[in-house]
Amino acid sequence: MRDVAEEINWQKVRDDFPITKRVAYLKSAATGPLTRRVADAPAEFYREVMEEGDRKWEEWVARREAARSRIAEMINADTDEIAFTSNTSTGMNIIVDALENRGDVLSSELEFPVTTVPWLHRGVPVHLLKAVNGEVRTEDVRRAMNERTKIIAISHVQYSNGFRADLEELGNNKSNHYFVVNASQSAGVLPIDVKRMRIDALCATGHKWMLAGLGTGFLYLSRELVAETSPRAIGWLSVEDAFGMRNNEFSVRKDAAARAELGVPQFASIFAFGAATNYLMNLGVENIERRALELNRFLTNRLIESGWRVLSPLANEKARSAETLVAVEQPSQAVARLFERGVDVTRKSQGIRVATHFFNNEADIERLIETLNEMR
Repeated sequence: MRDVAEEINWQKVRDDFPITKRVAYLKSAATGPLTRRVADAPAEFYREVMEEGDRKWEEWVARREAARSRIAEMINADTDEIAFTSNTSTGMNIIVDALENRGDVLSSELEFPVTTVPWLHRGVPVHLLKAVNGEVRTEDVRRAMNERTKIIAISHVQYSNGFRADLEELGNNKSNHYFVVNASQSAGVLPIDVKRMRIDALCATGHKWMLAGLGTGFLYLSRELVAETSPRAIGWLSVEDAFGMRNNEFSVRKDAAARAELGVPQFASIFAFGAATNYLMNLGVENIERRALELNRFLTNRLIESGWRVLSPLANEKARSAETLVAVEQPSQAVARLFERGVDVTRKSQGIRVATHFFNNEADIERLIETLNEMR
């Protein structure tokens, strides 16, 4: 991993992303683009299967475990606390499996539904906290805790307005509650330390800020949570001594979150995920965060200077993320017009969402501002 203070040639990094030659791509909060090496990883796997069948099975398993280890390193987890999933929803449902009988859930009105709906589906009451000036305040979470609530489920960064929660502060104030985090809008662009932040369970997709492609994701379950819970669904690889091939008895693995991986691995997506994680870790997540937030400050300053209304909370710099909600009339038409001019953003009901990742640059943002001003 790069030293946090090391100077990075961001233009050279930008060259790794072919999409930047064609468009100002400002929508990693929806789907992040791929580098060539990430796109090549599953292609290489399929070439191996085409030419050699499964002769490289042991090598594939080793590559999977290397990817698992790298993801664990990224969030300061232990390797056996990481499981591969295909998306955030899969991960959240596994978390609900573990915690559905523990108590009510505290969440936020800002949330993407995957953080709340799986709990409701199981009959778990979810209490939605009101946002104050676009923020979910720790004091409001603490005030809402009672003898019935036992789970705090919240996104690190809110998809709806870009608010960034202080996970360490929330974790230090969780009392006897389980702390569950949806990290899909932060993993890959903001540092996460599950130990320091006292997170019990976390899930994320790989297709947004982690730049790993659709159909990738991961789950973190603390070793303590794995030990004290049983999975609702299991497969033949979820048990101790899986290759014993017993049909009359089984013992579910107690030492690994990977028991959630029910069968033969989805090697292609895992290898893409591994390549993407290696790429991010080689840059250094702290360096990525610094670059993405630097661009986001440039973005919000230029928007405000040009008279556009920023709906993301900006009063508290600690609450800043790399995505910004901008008020725009007729969002659908605005997004279409921007795309015609080579600027790709996400449509929202209140306007447009703009995401600044490390591969973006100031010229992308100026292109956005110029087109917005022309539209007005």
